[in-house]
Amino acid sequence: MSFGEGGPFGPGGSGPSSTPDWAALAEQSEARGRRRRWLLIGGGALATLAVAGIVATAVITSDGGGKPSSLPSPQKLPDEPDDPKPTFSDVSVPPPPDPMDYITDAKKDTAPLTAASLFPDKRLTAGERVYPKATTSATGSCASVAQGGLGPVLTKHGCEKLLRATFSRDGVAVTVGVARFDTKAAAAAVKDEYKPNLAALSGGKVAPFCQATACRTSVNATGRYAYFTIAGYLNGKPVTTSESKALQASRDGAAYAWGRIMQRGRDQADAAAKKQLKD
Repeated sequence: MSFGEGGPFGPGGSGPSSTPDWAALAEQSEARGRRRRWLLIGGGALATLAVAGIVATAVITSDGGGKPSSLPSPQKLPDEPDDPKPTFSDVSVPPPPDPMDYITDAKKDTAPLTAASLFPDKRLTAGERVYPKATTSATGSCASVAQGGLGPVLTKHGCEKLLRATFSRDGVAVTVGVARFDTKAAAAAVKDEYKPNLAALSGGKVAPFCQATACRTSVNATGRYAYFTIAGYLNGKPVTTSESKALQASRDGAAYAWGRIMQRGRDQADAAAKKQLKD
């Protein structure tokens, strides 16, 4: 069989032609080129975003030297007050006055000394024992209210004033005497050289006692004060070494006298302390 020019699929034939479709090929080539350009553009954009992210991260996480650094701490505002701090004064507080100083030093012991101020109570109370007050007295002539050898001792050491108070209970009376001297040494000397005795003080509901009969006596001293007691029976019965009522009254009277002298010191010390605070 012979074929004409172009073969069995030549022009005008019904089979496929061997000549390429150049127009279609050109369109396909152009489309592939556009897709490649878009891919390149898109890839470049992504690369640019990635680089920008790296740069931004680098700016946040590194300083000029390439070393990591923390975020800056918040700064205090200029008008923000500093934290309050405790302040301490350099002024020292003086110690409180000592009451003993005021019953020892004549320059400090300046409060009025009267029977009313020294014996203000209506009764002497010692535990459950209560002795109503009968009477009081005060004198600058100390030897005039002393008996026996006590007067000369008081005069020798310069007794300034002697105050007395009498209390009674259950048929027993006690007179308490407080004598003031210029110095502590003088009061101590009177205690050491003591000779009986203080004169008992009668008055009020208490009749004279301890006259021409045995009575209980005592002496002691604190600061520039010496204090005495004389105790006995109101019916004139003599005090013996074995009896206890006059002995107890004498002890209670001595404790009361000491307490009143110390209270005088405390009152003056308190007044001085208040003056210090006020000044």
